[in-house]
Amino acid sequence: MNRFLRFIGVSHKTATTQQREKYHLSEVEKEQLTQLISKRFSDISGLFILATCNRTEIYFESSQTSATILLSLFIDFKSIEKNNDEENLFICGNKTEETIEHLLNVSSGLESLVFGDAEIISQIKKAYQFSMQYKMQGSLLERALQTVFKAHKRISNETNFRDGTTSVAYKSLKVIKQTFDKEFFLSKKILFIGAGDIVKQLFKYNSKFNYNNIYISNRSSDKAKLLAKSNQCNTYLWENVIANNFDNFDVIISAVSNCPSLIHKLNPNKKTLLIDLAVPANIDKNLKNNASIVFYDLDAISIELEETKEQRLAATDEVSKIIFEEIEAYKEWLQDATYRNLLATFKNQIQAKITTQLEPKESSDVKFITNKVIKKIIAQNIIATSIDDIDLMILNEISLMQAS
Repeated sequence: MNRFLRFIGVSHKTATTQQREKYHLSEVEKEQLTQLISKRFSDISGLFILATCNRTEIYFESSQTSATILLSLFIDFKSIEKNNDEENLFICGNKTEETIEHLLNVSSGLESLVFGDAEIISQIKKAYQFSMQYKMQGSLLERALQTVFKAHKRISNETNFRDGTTSVAYKSLKVIKQTFDKEFFLSKKILFIGAGDIVKQLFKYNSKFNYNNIYISNRSSDKAKLLAKSNQCNTYLWENVIANNFDNFDVIISAVSNCPSLIHKLNPNKKTLLIDLAVPANIDKNLKNNASIVFYDLDAISIELEETKEQRLAATDEVSKIIFEEIEAYKEWLQDATYRNLLATFKNQIQAKITTQLEPKESSDVKFITNKVIKKIIAQNIIATSIDDIDLMILNEISLMQAS
């Protein structure tokens, strides 16, 4: 039975930040969903879950289970009432070629909210490791991901598409500089909340800004201490974050998973810059109504990154050409794989037919005759070869062997 690579996905192109929040998957939910899918659909051999701030997508390899069926299960899993409004937030694909094309466009950054975003590839690598952990690569999916990594390398080496920073972490640090007076912005008291990839990126890009009064807080104090030590900054108690005790901070950048409305109370008389890089959102959006608060969420930060878009647009044709070439290479591999599977099926059938037509004492000749028939089938084009042709080939080879 033929297998297909399929996908479902919701992203910034189809849904707002608040709508996307409902479908974001935590690490625990990824494990639960993977186990549910494996149990419910025995024909799914490959599964790849990509959950980022701006998209939640599920790629899977199956013979029967369609994208619509998986979407229905996913909406149920998230305990969201099924209706057309919800389902219309998703795009779906049931054909291998359209799925690999979509995955390549996503992984290259062509589909990113921040056009050309290079961070997506590290998120894909992490999702790939998750698939390997559960032994859910699948042959079509495995090849698709290897194609993604090859295309990424080519885009980096052969085009200028990766030039210029499009990191939300970098832009968040730049917003601090833009918000406060030149004489004082370096000494502003800054709190990073979280210890995941985004916060690590904040520390990485701070080498370009040199903010010198940074604190970090996280649910896991050990992780916070480790990052504080490696980046020579201070820690801030998680209990203080929970209590919304932020009176002394000028800037709060929050990127904690699964902590909606973590920040909901601030000193109304102190100018404070709030940057929310989390999905679901960490900061209560009602706070932006306070005149002393400057507020940015992911969408706002991403819009600020438009300055790098023009140079990336100039390289889009080159990127599209690479993607086209890699899709063609994948299709060629897919055709060869189909051919090999068909050939293997023929070989088993031929061997069985030959066995029934030979005497037991001639059993050692089965493999020899089978190989000769297979060579003739390949020479005459396997797709165009009929059953009658194969039967005739078998009889001829058996007659030649017995006559010799």
